[in-house]
Amino acid sequence: MKYKIIADASCDIPKEYVEKYQIILAPIEVRFGEETYPEGLDNESFYKKINETGLIPKTSMPNQYLFEELMRPYANNPEYHVIAITISSEMTATIHQVEGAVESLKMKNITYRQSNVTTWAQGAIIIELCKYIETDDNIDHVVAKLDELINKVKLIAVIGDLKYLRASGRLSATSQVMGTMLSIKPIISLTGGKVTNEAKILGETKANMFLVNKAQNRDKNYPLYFGNSDCREYMENFVKKYATQLDINPDNQIICDIGCVVGSHVGPKCYGIVYFE
Repeated sequence: MKYKIIADASCDIPKEYVEKYQIILAPIEVRFGEETYPEGLDNESFYKKINETGLIPKTSMPNQYLFEELMRPYANNPEYHVIAITISSEMTATIHQVEGAVESLKMKNITYRQSNVTTWAQGAIIIELCKYIETDDNIDHVVAKLDELINKVKLIAVIGDLKYLRASGRLSATSQVMGTMLSIKPIISLTGGKVTNEAKILGETKANMFLVNKAQNRDKNYPLYFGNSDCREYMENFVKKYATQLDINPDNQIICDIGCVVGSHVGPKCYGIVYFE
């Protein structure tokens, strides 16, 4: 059985895995004021534009017709089973656009799930699923593994620039000013598909140790996945610095870059860890 994985572009997967597993990513529109980018922007252009304009970009989810076009070549093709994995349904209604496309195409050879997460956590689910398919391509087993990965995945991250939380309504103006002055690091997690304010830690070192301690709860049958928004060098140094505490080899870790979709909501200098509980 051949599998075709389809996801929305909120999922941040390193390019080498997209190419290796021939993953299809539905683009997501990004807007800077009156400027619209239907296919999104590459990371370098996106963060450069944020830094130069000071604007907080907006995003729009891919619609049903786009998913129809992406799925049509595989619809009811007996050689393929399609698996669509989207951003959490608590964040946006992308999964309903997939449902509409499936109904329109009368597709039978598809499994679709909302991931309960987004960004590189969504990417981690897809990579681990693709690795599993290489060893076992039984449909029932693959779907069971997908559900297991969705239930086990955890994301925890430090927010670098408080104005993005402020713009999203998750932080008051006073808290933004005081947090910036006091070097308070807000830490978020994805719990039940929603962004949850996990903690407010004073100082970078304590915030980093908070991440490290959380990752101790992981299932070591799966790797850690590290993510960052426009602070890759910092994340690389983080991996080296805390390799012993995390019980990892710092030379072969997966470091993912947060792209323009989730970057529009967390801003630059966000970083964190994804693990499977």
